[in-house]
Amino acid sequence: MNIDLTGQRALVTGASRGIGAAIAAALAASGARVVAHYGSRRAGAEAAIQGAAGCSAMAADLADARACAQLVTDAAAAMGGIDLLVNNAGVAMDSSLEAPLDAWVKDWSTTLSVNLTAPAILTRQAMPHFRKAGGGRVVFIASRAAFRGDTPEYLAYAASKGGMVALARSIARGMGKDNVKSFVVSPGFTRTEMAEAFITEYGEDFAMKDMVLDRMTEPRDIAPLVVFLASGMADHCTGTAIDVNAASYVR
Repeated sequence: MNIDLTGQRALVTGASRGIGAAIAAALAASGARVVAHYGSRRAGAEAAIQGAAGCSAMAADLADARACAQLVTDAAAAMGGIDLLVNNAGVAMDSSLEAPLDAWVKDWSTTLSVNLTAPAILTRQAMPHFRKAGGGRVVFIASRAAFRGDTPEYLAYAASKGGMVALARSIARGMGKDNVKSFVVSPGFTRTEMAEAFITEYGEDFAMKDMVLDRMTEPRDIAPLVVFLASGMADHCTGTAIDVNAASYVR
């Protein structure tokens, strides 16, 4: 199946590496105009959309509420509107329960700010652009941790992804009358730079022990699903969460 997204205008956060870069590249290859957001790795974001007409890379600190709002404004100005928002950017901080309270709370606050508050702001700010376009779609990249939990060092990560699922479902139910569709994609362990800290600490065998397939999930396994959701062919799945975890967690 060839999916043509010509005419779609997409903002993808965290598009300088890993899952976000794969999503931005796949959307651009399908004909969408893409703004590839990055925090500090401009070269990675530009590489993801290299050679794609009408695409650009934009920086923003997603821990800053005003920067989130400005990113949406700038992306819409660059593309003439927004039809698709992919809330992919996230952090996973190893924060021991034995750490000093102030340090632990700082890690918690940073994680929720980037993983949950930023997607909420970005989605809020995208709504006027969706309404102007007659509708829109939001894809939230969550995690299996939202449903099965995580290790004690990653309590904030699991909590933020659980909140993201509730946010996505609330958008689907509350904004459907405005023709806004909302989806969750929940990967398990995926071979990315962000996962390397966990893999280094616990070992690849531990990371893969629940998977039934013979290799770890990779960004290329996730990006086509986002393209499909962007196509409109799955709009009646709005509000759903789709697992991409090699059957390591089956609900």
